[in-house]
Amino acid sequence: MTNIPRQKVFEALKDLKIDYEVFEHPPLDTIEIALEYWKDIDAMHCKNLFFRNHKGNKHFLVIIKDTTPFSIKSLEQKLKQGKISFGSEKRLMKFLGVKPGSVSPFGLLNDEDHHVHVFMDEQLTTAEKISFHPNDNTASLVLNFSDFIKYINNLGNSYEFINPNPDKE
Repeated sequence: MTNIPRQKVFEALKDLKIDYEVFEHPPLDTIEIALEYWKDIDAMHCKNLFFRNHKGNKHFLVIIKDTTPFSIKSLEQKLKQGKISFGSEKRLMKFLGVKPGSVSPFGLLNDEDHHVHVFMDEQLTTAEKISFHPNDNTASLVLNFSDFIKYINNLGNSYEFINPNPDKE
């Protein structure tokens, strides 16, 4: 059986002439489980969180280093949008085309209207290689950070770098 979400990711990267490696593993439902499978993969691994504002008219993908704590309160203060909360499974499917546990920036391929704004952990800029699920959590895809930025720039979604936990400075 062909995994269509994965295939769309592979095709997009091929079209951009971006090299990548894929590592298969069982479904990784938590970072704690993932760390066991990622320990031998040479890359900075990422945790991806999908949020909505309190009105439900703006959505955000937050990409942070896997073990970095994240302060929702600091993002709320930065956005000045009031309370933010995790996007529902329905919203996740609508905007990124993925299920919970499989959130990744590759889901932005499904965001044809470029609705989702992306916040990236500034720590990612120090990595040579980074890793994400290819729209399902049974594999990890590794690519060069510079190629990831090429991918993000090609999508057309707005993005910015942030300190994900400024309270810990």
